[in-house]
Amino acid sequence: QVQLVESGGGMVQAGGSLRLSCTASGGAFVTYAMGWFRQAPGKEREFVAAINWSGSDTVYAASVKDRFTISKVNAKRSVYLQMNSLKAEDTAVYYCTAPPRVFSRGYVKENEYQYWGQGTQVTVSS
Repeated sequence: QVQLVESGGGMVQAGGSLRLSCTASGGAFVTYAMGWFRQAPGKEREFVAAINWSGSDTVYAASVKDRFTISKVNAKRSVYLQMNSLKAEDTAVYYCTAPPRVFSRGYVKENEYQYWGQGTQVTVSS
């Protein structure tokens, strides 16, 4: 069983930056791909970014590409989401997630993931 805990959310002005962290316990973290999703008020949860198990390949939603960077540090059992040039429309609860299978690529579909953190709020003021 994998437990995920996010941190690093907060309030920032448009154009600013935040770095989200997600630390995993349980399971063999080094073998897991990881993803970030977000859910804005009144909207469905949507894909943000994912990274494969080795950290060698990443995929991003078009809306965050070139602004957000996902990274994975196995020694710290952590995945990060560096968010730059934040916009008001980035306001959401951000969730860290891991799939049930090991040695996989990063997935963009929510139903490919099994383990979820509790989420961390990001608020961008314009």
